[in-house]
Amino acid sequence: MGNNSSEKIDLLIYGPSKPIVDNGFSDQFILHRFETIGDLERLSPEAAGKIRGAAITYNSVRGDSKTLARFPKLEIVSSFGVGYDHIDANYARDNNIMVTNTPDVLTEEVADIAMGLLIATVREFIKADRYLRSGLWTTQNFPLSVGSLRDRKVGMVGMGRIGQAIARRLDASLVPVVYHTRNPAPGLSYKHYPDLIEMAKAVDTLVVIVPGGASTTKMINAEVMKALGPRGVIINVARGTVVDEQALIAALKSGTILAAGLDVFEKEPNVPDELKAMQNVVLLPHIGSASVVTRNAMDQLVVDNLKTWFAGKPPLTPVAETPAKTPAKSH
Repeated sequence: MGNNSSEKIDLLIYGPSKPIVDNGFSDQFILHRFETIGDLERLSPEAAGKIRGAAITYNSVRGDSKTLARFPKLEIVSSFGVGYDHIDANYARDNNIMVTNTPDVLTEEVADIAMGLLIATVREFIKADRYLRSGLWTTQNFPLSVGSLRDRKVGMVGMGRIGQAIARRLDASLVPVVYHTRNPAPGLSYKHYPDLIEMAKAVDTLVVIVPGGASTTKMINAEVMKALGPRGVIINVARGTVVDEQALIAALKSGTILAAGLDVFEKEPNVPDELKAMQNVVLLPHIGSASVVTRNAMDQLVVDNLKTWFAGKPPLTPVAETPAKTPAKSH
């Protein structure tokens, strides 16, 4: 990087305050903290012109081209979370700004949530819990669950790090797995379906774990749900935008599919009342990676990507649009 030890580096910390990020930098760094876009708009052009690195501490905080353009000396954006559709990565690439995310450290946690959500949905755990609490168990046994993992075949929509971790759990549960991606993933023995509709016809369960963004918006639509059929279960641990929410509500109401388990929604934290009222839906408040140990590891990786970059080394976890490189000499 060409920095000498006395040079101060101005960093933007943008988003909710987090102790690991707030306290993760030495006095070599000058920190500018702003929790909301309204706060950020109060940053003077003079101060914005000094910012060389940015930590975005939550994936609901926007890093669009208009925001990034305010910082002419910006070299790197270190973003919290695996998904980075809240950041204009193409603008960053075109303007020589590195973007990093926090993969790997949350893979197993999200895979656990996906598996738990699948079991809770097909075995009707939430419904059974309410049944017990209501006192009905004292008068009659809870009805047999219609769903089971024993006679299911899962189609993975997406087969990246987290998708493969979910597939390993399904393997251990003796559940057959196939998957849909644009191209086959190297080294996998699972059957690959290049066509999503054809895979939906061949399975009765979809587990959705693809990135958000324009290319995947509403990819799980009414046509896919119809192909999945009346035994169909949809589990979404990706982004709420990936599933057509209104089409899903209609499919659940009409019996086009059987059930759904959702950790994400189109307009979080607002969830349609129609979904809340349904007994054949399990709803979680976007908690895929939400354990203390995993969130701490993610926050630390946000810090480590910035510190590594300003130590003159390639970042640890760059996104695909801005592949790893050694930083240029300082301005």
